[in-house]
Amino acid sequence: MTASFHWHPDTRLIAPPPDLTALAALVRAGTSLRAGQGGVAGHSGADLLCETSGSSGAPKVIRRTPASWQASFAVNAAALDLGLQSCVALFSGFGASLALYAALEAAHHGAAIVSLAQVRPDRWAATLAAQGATVLYLTPVQLDLICAAGIPLPAVQHIMVGGGRLSAQTTIAAARACPNAQLIQFYGAAETSFITWTDADTPSGSVGKPYPGVTLRLDSKGVIWVRSPYLFHSYAQGSSSDTEWKGGFLTVGEVGRLDADGNLFVLGRSSRMVTVSDHNVFPEAVEAFLAALIPTAQAAVVALPDARRGARLVAVLGGDCDMAKADVLRACRKQLGPLAAPQRIHTVPALPLLPAGKPDYAAITALAQDLT
Repeated sequence: MTASFHWHPDTRLIAPPPDLTALAALVRAGTSLRAGQGGVAGHSGADLLCETSGSSGAPKVIRRTPASWQASFAVNAAALDLGLQSCVALFSGFGASLALYAALEAAHHGAAIVSLAQVRPDRWAATLAAQGATVLYLTPVQLDLICAAGIPLPAVQHIMVGGGRLSAQTTIAAARACPNAQLIQFYGAAETSFITWTDADTPSGSVGKPYPGVTLRLDSKGVIWVRSPYLFHSYAQGSSSDTEWKGGFLTVGEVGRLDADGNLFVLGRSSRMVTVSDHNVFPEAVEAFLAALIPTAQAAVVALPDARRGARLVAVLGGDCDMAKADVLRACRKQLGPLAAPQRIHTVPALPLLPAGKPDYAAITALAQDLT
């Protein structure tokens, strides 16, 4: 492993936005990188500095070695057939660590890079088709937007999806839009990088088995702990009470369970868990049910204070909700029970999203308060 990243001389940038051009210049010069919502720049230290998505609060700046990402470049090269013949697509700026990782990995292997960060989402699919993109790194929301265009993408060979739950409906839509593609869902965080990934044998609802080089363990409360070569080592700015180190293992505060075959099922983040009348509820589980119930809409569930119950759940559905609100509530109460079911359902044209393509829960909570 090297102290800085490598930019393959054959890497080709397709109509690059300024941040991608700047990244190429900095890496070629051997400069240490700092990336965030403001773009990418050099800094005097040896570490890579990049931002978290901010989905659970204000973005934090994390500090990691270049080697912690380079360690997975060879693993993914084999899985995604990355090389001079590849064209890797990015869907956001470098405020999202997923886009930054994908760009650095592609450049390491000499793949072409096309960034859609400054392209309107309704034109993403047409741009991918025109540029012959073969590898997509994106979130479930971004994949939904591509599939909704109805444009065939036969050149796509591999889809890497992270940063949220992938519904069965999105999986089906992706297979229709990209008939020649292998779809891999991976689970991880900016602090951990890859933890697990899926394959053809992964059961529904699971995020798969440990990524190569990862040791995974769950404690008595189901908290997920991970040890690997891919971990960050500290926060350069901000902090999180969810993040904890113990004996070389790291947790970001998420809770899950393992089945008998070692497949991981993520229940949710402990900091998002709410107590409704002494009953613990993970909003993520409610979101997953709503996504399956109404595949045409994007679902976010937030908790609002309730003097009698302690908290109440409110669901906000973005996009095309083809069910009456009363029918949605009825289905939730039947499947989830009266305590886990949302008390209110609101519909909006689109969910507020972060630049990384994840739901902006702070904005959604404020919206739910205004609508309730």
